Amino acid sequence: MKLYLTPGACSLAPHIALHASGLPFATEAVDLHASPRTTAGGVDFSTLNPKGYVPVLQLDNGELLTEGAAILQYIADQVPDKALAPANGTLPRYRLQEWLNYIAMEVHKNFMPMWFAKTDQAKDEIWARLQPRYALLQQQLEKTPYLLGDQFTVADAYLFAILSWPQYVQRSLADYPALLSFLRRAEELPAVRQALQAEEAMN
Repeated sequence: MKLYLTPGACSLAPHIALHASGLPFATEAVDLHASPRTTAGGVDFSTLNPKGYVPVLQLDNGELLTEGAAILQYIADQVPDKALAPANGTLPRYRLQEWLNYIAMEVHKNFMPMWFAKTDQAKDEIWARLQPRYALLQQQLEKTPYLLGDQFTVADAYLFAILSWPQYVQRSLADYPALLSFLRRAEELPAVRQALQAEEAMN
């Protein structure tokens, strides 16, 4: 498999999941600022994903899979013994999907305008909209070390990627100690360290 990613982007989540899976894989960086957007190998990225964004997972048979939540679950299902996702058809699996959807639609999507905001006032308004989302995550992570309990899953990989962003726009999660504890706890996991180190080396 090959993961097309941009260092520091939401593609960090499947990158972490792949390291946690133990499956063989390669990575290729995508320059989202180029026009047209290109991969490190010089491929026009639109030929891989007409949607224009990462992540993209190229399967061993050549098929391309897009959308982070789908990619994360695909990776997890290749290695059920790793418990990166609960078994299909079980209520815990639907809880995982519940969290993946929440992170994607309520946290990830609402944070994205922050990257393009031109004024401090605009950033403050975006940040204010995020507060109830962070508060709900805080409530959950006050009860359990990870979103589904004691086991790190692909939902936690996604959350880790998105919660890593505020520091880059001069915003702090200091009001949410459980989120900061989650970030520190996840950073100690080998898969997270490996993905972070690999992406740092791409910059």
